[in-house]
Amino acid sequence: MAQILVETSARHIHVTKEHLEILFGAGATLTKKKDLSQPGQYACEERVTIVGPKKSLANVSILGPERPATQVELSATDARSIGVPVVVRESGDIAGTPGCKVVGPCGEIEISEGVIVAKRHIHMIPETAEKLGLKNKDVVWVKMETEGRKAVLGDVVVRVSETFADAMHIDTDESNAIGATPNLMGEIVKSL
Repeated sequence: MAQILVETSARHIHVTKEHLEILFGAGATLTKKKDLSQPGQYACEERVTIVGPKKSLANVSILGPERPATQVELSATDARSIGVPVVVRESGDIAGTPGCKVVGPCGEIEISEGVIVAKRHIHMIPETAEKLGLKNKDVVWVKMETEGRKAVLGDVVVRVSETFADAMHIDTDESNAIGATPNLMGEIVKSL
């Protein structure tokens, strides 16, 4: 039985250096608040407001380090609430996705694309992938035994890299739907 840690990834934004300086002022840098489970990734002290056609989401965390493209990751509920179409994509695949306004303490930006609902995925190191007979971009099911809300989630993309730590990421909608708890383990099922 292949077990994987299941973590909840709350709404957040990744920013470019250029956008960081517009939002927080010339020379601004990201201030690490806490490390995340994926090596080199961290939550920042800096927060922004995401503005859609219907409403805004305040206090959205920036995740570091800076990225080559600004990307906003929301749950489907968040996207609908601010009036942005729900587009499920893998992180980094932002071509043709909706945009939004991002407001910081020193300025604001309008991104023409980059708002996504992150596709369920598993970060996996090559050794684990080999042991499980999986490869990068494989799609699996993951079964979770939660109290009163057992579930099997499909369409989970396996992402393999030396720079990862083994963990599955789901958004807050999915986490709430299955009654996820800290240290929840899921069972990887290749097919149903």
